[in-house]
Amino acid sequence: MNNWPEGWSDDNRGSRYGRGSASAQPESARVMRQVRRGPAPSPGQAGYGGAPPYSSGVPQQPSYVDGGYTEPPSGYDSGYNTGQVYGSPGGRGPGGPGDGMYEPRPAPNWRRRIKVTAITVATVLVVTTVGTYFWADSKLNRDVDLSKVIDRPEAGEGTNYLIVGSDSRAGMSAEEKKKLHTGSAEGKRTDSMMILHTGSNGPTLISLPRDSNVTVPSFKGSDSGKFYPATGRQVKLNAAYAEDGPELLVRTVEANTGLHIDHYVEIGFGGFANIVDAVGGVEMDIPQDIKDTKSGADLKKGKQTLNGEQALAFVRTRYALRGSDLDRTKNQQKFLSALANQVATPSTILNPFKLYPTMGAGLDSLVVDKDMGLFDLASMFWAMKGVSGGEGKSMNMPISGSSANGNLQWDSAKVKTLVNQLKNDETVTVSGN
Repeated sequence: MNNWPEGWSDDNRGSRYGRGSASAQPESARVMRQVRRGPAPSPGQAGYGGAPPYSSGVPQQPSYVDGGYTEPPSGYDSGYNTGQVYGSPGGRGPGGPGDGMYEPRPAPNWRRRIKVTAITVATVLVVTTVGTYFWADSKLNRDVDLSKVIDRPEAGEGTNYLIVGSDSRAGMSAEEKKKLHTGSAEGKRTDSMMILHTGSNGPTLISLPRDSNVTVPSFKGSDSGKFYPATGRQVKLNAAYAEDGPELLVRTVEANTGLHIDHYVEIGFGGFANIVDAVGGVEMDIPQDIKDTKSGADLKKGKQTLNGEQALAFVRTRYALRGSDLDRTKNQQKFLSALANQVATPSTILNPFKLYPTMGAGLDSLVVDKDMGLFDLASMFWAMKGVSGGEGKSMNMPISGSSANGNLQWDSAKVKTLVNQLKNDETVTVSGN
């Protein structure tokens, strides 16, 4: 009985060494057996989910012969020449898309992605807004203490702001003083004063000419705390500020009008010019040619955009306007309303490259009372914008003529009616000069 596998019978074994021969002579060198890999299987054949080309369930291997090889059955592929693992198309391992073991990548969950993005954006906005608020709030110069003002009138409806433009040159270099034609006077005086009333009937902006004749009331020194009794002394309104600063100015305005002042806001020369430059200038319709060597104004009639230097010269000019303080206050009202309108536009508020420089320039130069908050300041700007937009009214304090000392005398009857309307937050019917 022959127990050798097919192809290895006694008849073809030969008598060489290594073939089971009894001969002690080693067999001669022979050609190394080689394997020829068959062609890659096509779809439908083994490795692609098709039926394998063998019946025993085991892949048939190529046969080996001395000096060559025999072709394996058609369709066989060991998988080595393609880099694939047997039975796995694309090198993904056993199984394929059709055998239940491979799961395709799920489609993106766009609803979840949009939700995550929205939450991220909202978080960034909240953090930025809160950070901006605290940054801006920390820059306000709350140097005015209205609690030092004595004998104050009762507060009425709405909110009253006393807005002051001073000739302060604090922080300005000699070159800046020369450029802005401010001079180099020591201390500071009020160059303009306005009352802005906000309420349910629209804003009202009232200029108080600095040459207004007022009586200095009793007051307590802002620094010394010393009490000064009233003597009936009459002075120009801006003298009160020069004598004892913002607290005495508020006390004098309240005593001569009977109107309660809720907030105080002051800006100096340099800060005013910086704000204008930060917003990119303010467009104004100049009513006439203006040339004033004292303020440095040299402007032509018509619409034009004023930079900081030109704007400061415009609001300070007096002698080119018949020397009238009343004409100057009207120009100041127009410009401040136009400035507020420029600041409160989307192009400024939504542009961080313009908003932050504007806020920085303004907040660094503003002096406010200790109770003034950012929301109060924002309300003031929106109200001033409303004045320029026709939603409110602007006027000078009613004047009846000149006093005995040459100052401007208020019309007491009209002033009383005006103050009562403001206290009760009624529509203002009084007209000013």
